[in-house]
Amino acid sequence: MTLTQLRYLIAIADSGLNITLAAERVHATQPGLSKQLRQLEDELGFQLFVRKGKSLDTVTHAGQQVLERARIILAEAANIRSIAANLRNEAHGELRIATTHTQARFALPAAISALNQSYPQVSVHLQPGRDSEVLAQLEAGRVDLAVISTAGAPPDVGIALPAYHWHRAILAPRGHPLVARGQGRTLDALAKLPLVSYESSLKADSSLRRAFEARNLKPQIAMTAGDADLIKTYVRAGLGIGVLAEMAILPGDTDLATLPADHLFPQCTTWIVLRRESVLREYMLEFITQFAPHLDRRDVVRTLAGDAAAGKWTGVPHWRESPFAALSDAA
Repeated sequence: MTLTQLRYLIAIADSGLNITLAAERVHATQPGLSKQLRQLEDELGFQLFVRKGKSLDTVTHAGQQVLERARIILAEAANIRSIAANLRNEAHGELRIATTHTQARFALPAAISALNQSYPQVSVHLQPGRDSEVLAQLEAGRVDLAVISTAGAPPDVGIALPAYHWHRAILAPRGHPLVARGQGRTLDALAKLPLVSYESSLKADSSLRRAFEARNLKPQIAMTAGDADLIKTYVRAGLGIGVLAEMAILPGDTDLATLPADHLFPQCTTWIVLRRESVLREYMLEFITQFAPHLDRRDVVRTLAGDAAAGKWTGVPHWRESPFAALSDAA
């Protein structure tokens, strides 16, 4: 049994049992990956997957148990490599971040630019996706950290570090009756209009939906998108009133009117999420402190090591107080 075989096994599982896709993800040939899988099954003495013709159909019960352990083994192998690289003071490597389009477009650029200044030999790979995909990428070990937002409790995956708080804002074309009459500051007024918002607003547990339902109102979601720039595009096209994260509204959006919605929708928090007991490279800690300066890197390390007392985060800023808000405004 080799680490390569375990890596191929996980790639197959995470690729929906698609051998071709798994081979692409691990930069292997399809025959080579299939051969390694057969050798692993021969050594173990049982099948990891149920076959249907030449295709893999499902993961066997035994395969599920092996997969669970394989993820732990590969995570620990990565930790050992991180320890060695830190001891050698290596300043090169890669940082893989799973996040949403809004964070990737509006919140992360300044921190990534600052990281590049300190670690020019570190390549950063952003993997923007839907909310539901971001944490799955982290759990599968395909990224080093995730940046995601919630309203209320932190994500229940890994270790969540609070980066900053933020609110939604309402966006409408200038001259729209909602703006002209000054009626945009009530949920009752918004409930009568078509809305354009994020894909997450379609979910039953969406904090946007819950805000309306708490007043026995039902929002009219005319259109959703995962990208805040698309939301603004379709507000301009007249499809509805935009409800989106305040950091996505830029000084250049002068053709649109912005109405604050702090009192209408709950405060949200953007989190940096890490795998439990992971060993971070020094440049990863640098990125965290660049993105969230109130997070002490020693406390981050202690929290990852299981020190519950270290994770008492205070002084979490609001986006409007963040240095990155000023940089975004200047963009």
